[in-house]
Amino acid sequence: MIVIAFAGMPGSGKGVAVSVAQEKGFPIVTMGDIVRQWVKDIGLELTDANVGRVATEERKKHGYDIWAIRTMEKVRTYTGSAQGVVIDGTRGEAEVNVFRKHFRPEFGVIAIHASPKTRFERILRRRRADDVLTEEAFHERDDRELSWGLGNVIAKADVMIVNEGSIEEFKRSVDEAINRIIRESMSWEEAV
Repeated sequence: MIVIAFAGMPGSGKGVAVSVAQEKGFPIVTMGDIVRQWVKDIGLELTDANVGRVATEERKKHGYDIWAIRTMEKVRTYTGSAQGVVIDGTRGEAEVNVFRKHFRPEFGVIAIHASPKTRFERILRRRRADDVLTEEAFHERDDRELSWGLGNVIAKADVMIVNEGSIEEFKRSVDEAINRIIRESMSWEEAV
């Protein structure tokens, strides 16, 4: 089973990338949904501040791989029933290491990059419940996510996509990236 993780800063285009993967038949496991559900389950309001604080506290308490470990439960529900799974929103190297350990060589990371200006404009348009609404909060969120190791995940990704063009162009790039991960996984298996 091929497992592909999407990584990118908030507003980079991971949601659109996920839609491309879904069209290809991949079920999606969104790590942010797991964090947001955790926040709800402990009785907190779903705000960026609460989500960020709880995500950080859990990492400090249980290790920087805790959200990947909790995500594995959901990923495992698809074992044997799908061509693969896409994990949306990997935030740090410790998380990637969990997935690589369990799924190598059928695991790959696709990083999505967009400029801060582009990302902030997208976030203002999408208006998700836990989105930030000011530039100051946007930069604080970026700093928080980078502190978790997201920059290293992006830098070490198997495939990098720059998302500054049209949505059609981006969707083609995502489709090509997914196909590349699949091909490379199959080539690696044949070589072994």
